[in-house]
Amino acid sequence: MNVFDIIGPIMIGPSSSHTAGAVRLGRVANKVLNQEAPKEVMVELSGSFAKTYRGHGTDRALLAGIMGYHSYSEEIRDIFSIADKAGITYRFVPTQIPGSHPNTARIHVKGVNGTPVVVQGASIGGGNIRVDSINGMAVDFNGEHNTILVPHYDRPGVIAEVTNIMWQKYKDVNIGNFKLSRSVKGGIAMMTIEIDGMPPEGMIEDIRTVKNVTNVFLIRSI
Repeated sequence: MNVFDIIGPIMIGPSSSHTAGAVRLGRVANKVLNQEAPKEVMVELSGSFAKTYRGHGTDRALLAGIMGYHSYSEEIRDIFSIADKAGITYRFVPTQIPGSHPNTARIHVKGVNGTPVVVQGASIGGGNIRVDSINGMAVDFNGEHNTILVPHYDRPGVIAEVTNIMWQKYKDVNIGNFKLSRSVKGGIAMMTIEIDGMPPEGMIEDIRTVKNVTNVFLIRSI
């Protein structure tokens, strides 16, 4: 346990769960956009998020995170006018996502170049988050470590080739956690690789060249 577990995160807003955690969820969507600016935003809010999002500033927090701001950014207070000036459209839709955590958001973002991103996750208390799915693929990470997401076709040898690249060319990289999810055998699967420290220059590009890998996302610790 560190001091932030006791006193909570540095933030703008009244609630670590409804504001700080919401900003961090939004920042995951921002990272998956991979430096492409957001253009259209629609957020589904479930559970207590749906009931209190206006009063607790959850809507502002999520939008700020999607736009790349931090939980301590002063811009959160004026994020709607900032988004309006940037030509970003946004709306928040209360709903119920079955089986989800009470503080769950499903974030739909389209970038200025048309890239669609869907991130679902929950704010689980104290500014901490859990990311459950990205673009329809199940994941499970909390954003506290640098995380490499590798969507790929579920074919023999893909995982071995990715991990062999990391071992053979980038021996100083330590994998702290590795998870695999797939919706159907032989379809699209997702590697979630949490690492200690930043990936060395060239590693992400090398992984992207592996046969049957469709993309690579680096989610820097948030």
